[in-house]
Amino acid sequence: MKIVKNKLQRLSSLKFKKAWRTWLLTVLILLSCIIPLRLAITLYQTPVPQAILVLDGQPDRIKFAAQFWQLHPSLEIWLSGCCSNSSLNRSIFWQAGVPEQLVHYDLRATDTVTHFTTLVENFAAQDIRRFYLITSDYHMTRARAIATLVFGSRGIAATAVSVPSNDYPSESLSRILRDCIRSLFWMLTGHTGASFNHRLSGCRSCNTNQAYLPQQ
Repeated sequence: MKIVKNKLQRLSSLKFKKAWRTWLLTVLILLSCIIPLRLAITLYQTPVPQAILVLDGQPDRIKFAAQFWQLHPSLEIWLSGCCSNSSLNRSIFWQAGVPEQLVHYDLRATDTVTHFTTLVENFAAQDIRRFYLITSDYHMTRARAIATLVFGSRGIAATAVSVPSNDYPSESLSRILRDCIRSLFWMLTGHTGASFNHRLSGCRSCNTNQAYLPQQ
């Protein structure tokens, strides 16, 4: 009887794993079809971006965003990062003539994935369907991949605007795949998984005299 019971348990476990894999594959296939369709509709209905999203992490990004805003003075700026409201960032925008009321400092993000997961509902609530995404060129591939999944799942499209940088090499494929998996995990569960890794959940010091580091 014990042997039969063990066989039944193994069979049940195999069936569960098979069912789980089938369900996950089905979800991924549906997402791969739905997201491009939603983004295509958004790009057709909203030909011009309605806001600017800047990923904090390098002072050059803030300076670039301030200059970029001067070409699009009607747009609001969203600056994401746990230290985004630093005196240095505020000073850059002030010197560029960006009205304070047009800049939103969102302090919830602790890494690249949470830049997007924390803001997607804000954009959806304000009916922002398309936005300019500003980050460093070495960081843009990963940022765009996450934006496509997280914002694309809500039918919100990103228009990439890269900030030239010679300081860092292009990010590895493994980091891009890691964050794509985290984005999919968020889409399925509402969690990013950042709390499982202290390097992802920690926030950099907000000391503006300290060198900025590549984002996790």
